[in-house]
Amino acid sequence: MAVKIRLKRMGSKKAPFYRVVVADSRAPRDGRFIEEIGTYNPLTQPAKVEIKEEKALDWMLKGAKPSDTVRNLFSKAGLMEKLHNEKNSK
Repeated sequence: MAVKIRLKRMGSKKAPFYRVVVADSRAPRDGRFIEEIGTYNPLTQPAKVEIKEEKALDWMLKGAKPSDTVRNLFSKAGLMEKLHNEKNSK
């Protein structure tokens, strides 16, 4: 089973709010997911990002691949660097 870390769109029309979720790659965008690991609100200034770092790192170490947008969010939060350091220490 291929697992992805991606965004699930919530909110009303023209007012998006996203949840960062771990899901099977075959599941629909807003459908079934395994675990919620954070939120992202692009409408606030600056955009508000909350991520449960331990869970995100744990899933990526297990092989979950983040989508392009989620990878950018993780990079800004410093998670991709932590993942790189974690992989090199093992």
